[in-house]
Amino acid sequence: MRFILANHESQGRGQRPLARTLMHSLYWLLLAFIALTFALVLGIKFCDPATWSWRLQQQGINAAPHTWVSLSQINPHMQLAVIAAEDQTFASNDGFDYAAMIAAFEHNQHSKQIRGGSTITQQLAKNLFLWPDRSYFRKALGAWLTLWLEAILPKSRILELYLNIVQLGPDIYGVEDAARHYFGVSARNLTSHQASLLAAILPNPVRYKVKPPSPYVIKRSAWIRKQMRQLGDEPLQQIRSAPHP
Repeated sequence: MRFILANHESQGRGQRPLARTLMHSLYWLLLAFIALTFALVLGIKFCDPATWSWRLQQQGINAAPHTWVSLSQINPHMQLAVIAAEDQTFASNDGFDYAAMIAAFEHNQHSKQIRGGSTITQQLAKNLFLWPDRSYFRKALGAWLTLWLEAILPKSRILELYLNIVQLGPDIYGVEDAARHYFGVSARNLTSHQASLLAAILPNPVRYKVKPPSPYVIKRSAWIRKQMRQLGDEPLQQIRSAPHP
């Protein structure tokens, strides 16, 4: 009996160091993950990314040249068009539109046509760092990155990044290249009508086309222009005046 008890105590002592080692390893893995996230997000606060996850998946490392422009070089019509189309609470939300998420969840319970409730910041997180699937793991990572993007980047930088990396046609990324490809002008000179056409093909720029626009794109672009008129300049003024993190 004494031998059995001693053996049991010995096993218990052996398990405790193992548990401590595992906890210690998990702690350092978590710390490294947080540090990596911080470094990635802080890097894009000051530096324009040369490429990003979604583009690499579509074009590989031999991608076509890409033109980057600052937010001041993008017509306010274009800025407002994507806000009207994709995330009307962008200027004031914390990276999540909870009402849109609930509405999308309820819609998807009863419809075969999946509707998303992602904000501009969530879309940016996915396009920059992640891959296109609907797994809970990917969504959790997206939410984690969204929190960090909102904590470190000002809204103006989030919008600038989004407008420069968003896909707007097969092998067309960013509003500058899209404006030149479809309309022969720079993003600075886009009209309200042109901006609404570009925004109307989101979030599926491969299925929908700017030229020639389908009846759906024409109808959606008209709806976007109506939303732009209703929103007015307030979202852009909020973004410009928002304090920087």
